[in-house]
Amino acid sequence: MGRLANRTSIATLTLLLALASGCVHYKPKPLAPTQFISNLESRTLTDGGLRAFIETNAPEAAKDWPRRSWDLSTLTLVAFYFHPSLDVARANVGVAEAGVITAGGRPNPALSWSPQYSANSPGGVSPWTLGFNLDIPIETAGKRGYRIAHAKQLTEAARLKIAETGWKVRSAVRAALLEHLLTRRDIELLHTEITARSNVVQLMERRFAVGEVSRTEVDAARTQLVQTRVALRAAEGRVQESRVAIATALGVTPSAVESASFDWPDLEKLPGEQSLSVETVQTAGLLNRLDVRGALADYAATERALQLEIARQYPDVHLQPGYTFDRGENRFAFGLSVELPVLNQNQGPIAEATARREKAAADFLALQAQIIGELHKARAQFQAALAELKEVETSLTELQDRTEKLTRRAVELGEADRLALASVQLQRLLVARARLNALRRAQTALGALEDAVQRPLAPATALPAVPLMQHREAKESK
Repeated sequence: MGRLANRTSIATLTLLLALASGCVHYKPKPLAPTQFISNLESRTLTDGGLRAFIETNAPEAAKDWPRRSWDLSTLTLVAFYFHPSLDVARANVGVAEAGVITAGGRPNPALSWSPQYSANSPGGVSPWTLGFNLDIPIETAGKRGYRIAHAKQLTEAARLKIAETGWKVRSAVRAALLEHLLTRRDIELLHTEITARSNVVQLMERRFAVGEVSRTEVDAARTQLVQTRVALRAAEGRVQESRVAIATALGVTPSAVESASFDWPDLEKLPGEQSLSVETVQTAGLLNRLDVRGALADYAATERALQLEIARQYPDVHLQPGYTFDRGENRFAFGLSVELPVLNQNQGPIAEATARREKAAADFLALQAQIIGELHKARAQFQAALAELKEVETSLTELQDRTEKLTRRAVELGEADRLALASVQLQRLLVARARLNALRRAQTALGALEDAVQRPLAPATALPAVPLMQHREAKESK
């Protein structure tokens, strides 16, 4: 009988070792901050992986490589390739997908072995009693299906979060690019204005020399010239800051974009007010916004969680077959166990799941109300900015054209001098700067309106798809 016990022990040990051989083994993967810094500093706009990424997602944009200039669409692709926040969102999807595997797992059976030795066994009778028992759990009421459905809803919400993060990345790229290009235009106008004001100062000094103007008037002109130079220095600082902001929005270092050229061919093209009616904007916002779709997925997940807790009211069944070798006799057992839900019918978890579902519904309604407010506010700001821009482009520009035409005519007739014409030309530059500021406010308001609906509204502007997977890490780890 001792031999039988030994053989049984060896067989059990062999079975356990066979099961263990199929287990996953831990593989260390330490983080190396210095390696990350090196990878970050090696990112460039001429990266081969970036080119392959753009060829896959926008083949036309990769034909002229390396690109001589980058616009909003191509910079958005660069950000989708490099920006770390998208890697975080993709990692969250990986966690959610792993949760689906966990939810689909079935409970393992349990094997128990309980050998006994009798020290007072009569002679001729084996002192050993060997017992084996299996515990085979059987889930009831569709619990596994509800777990899987709940995990899949969480995965869908995580995937929508990738798209929502992609929109936020695109929005940051747009804001940085807009600031950079408009500040560069402002610098060009300030250079021209400095030249014009210098000319005015020279003409006034000549007049002062012959006693036609006072020193106070000359000093006032000089002060305005100095103020314009100060504004130029401030604008030059802002353009450098905006280039850094572009690099940050792309997920690269400032050195990667130091020599890059940026463009926005349709910067002057704004959607008409008639194409952005209240109904159009509100419908687009409430149906298209990714956080709305994510909130719906979260609500669906709470419903599946409630179904799971309701199913847990019903106990699982445990089949418990067994075998015992008792002093030469073979005995077989057929057991069945069920938890008796007499003291607890899972009321607490059901109440919690119900409350979470109600909260998810309230959060969804609150989000919709918030979105409606954001849409109306952003639309009103865009309307006001668009009206300001139109006013500058029509009334002020027409008035300036007429004034300059009359002044030129007066100079030709000898009724005005070069100082009057220089002053009128200076006013034209001021009108041009006023128009640039109005364009800045209109584009900023349009960006806020696009954020409210989470989709492009400007003509000829498309949003590239946000890839769910990223293969940059494998390349950088080499």
